[in-house]
Amino acid sequence: MTRRVPRVLTAAVLTAALASTAGAAQAAPVRGASPTPAGGTSSSAAAICSSPSAPATAKRLGNAIAAALRGRSGTESVAVYDVERKLWCGVLAGRRFDSASVVKATILGALLRKVLDEKRPMTASEKSLAKKMITRSDNDAASKLWTHVGRTRMQRFLGQAGMTQTTLGSGGYWGLTQITARDEIVLLRKYTERNGLLTDKARSYALGLMHEVISSQRWGTPAGTPSGITWHVKNGWLPRHGSAWRVHSIGAFTGRGHSYTIAVLTRDTPSMAYGVSTIERVARAVHGNLNPGLRSLTTQGAQNVPWEQSDGSVPPNV
Repeated sequence: MTRRVPRVLTAAVLTAALASTAGAAQAAPVRGASPTPAGGTSSSAAAICSSPSAPATAKRLGNAIAAALRGRSGTESVAVYDVERKLWCGVLAGRRFDSASVVKATILGALLRKVLDEKRPMTASEKSLAKKMITRSDNDAASKLWTHVGRTRMQRFLGQAGMTQTTLGSGGYWGLTQITARDEIVLLRKYTERNGLLTDKARSYALGLMHEVISSQRWGTPAGTPSGITWHVKNGWLPRHGSAWRVHSIGAFTGRGHSYTIAVLTRDTPSMAYGVSTIERVARAVHGNLNPGLRSLTTQGAQNVPWEQSDGSVPPNV
């Protein structure tokens, strides 16, 4: 029997949060800058999405995201950024969550920066571990790379990337790293946009791995990806304290002259399947509104998912 958790985003809370964060929470990030965290949100589209060049699209997408989240149990955090439109959407985008396996995308970035700093190619071992960690979400590989990169270099990478809201998990508990949807968008933009932290070759390598995840892990943000758009994804799913799940998905989407990123983090959902469903409701809303008129692929979404099995990023007794 699953437990329904009271919804956090009540109308009263939303109104108060919007009043206290008006302006800053709606600012669209520009190239080279970090997205502004949404400290609160509102059911109104204007409070969720904004774009200086495509206000109508922002309003339509804000309405769609609000509809996707309406009535869902647990707590959800959403961040979306569209490069061409400079469109930013945020729903509790500055709220922290246990990372689960989503942090593996950050470990990969820190590894790539380490290799660049040392002015050398990746070793065969690094390539093997990175591929297992991203495409299969292999935990042993993640632990080895977490140690290989080192805490000092991991922290340095966070600072270099501008991921100021992320706190590394203590010791070897990388799955308890505290992340925000805002910072996950910052990371994904380092993979999708030219920057001084990662070379084009490094970015292409990372996105390639995120496009090669095994079929059972292609759920979440890729759901509803339109034809002609290429998805890149990393997911995390972790039960904590009984049946309260953390289910997350971050994705980058490129093609047809578009580049946009989506991060959806959830916690205290009554089951893994419920969390996946919430994420995919949001993803379909984003893809559909950013790509009007394009046919959605039917091959993405929740298929052959190992339901209700932890990703193992945190030991069950922790």
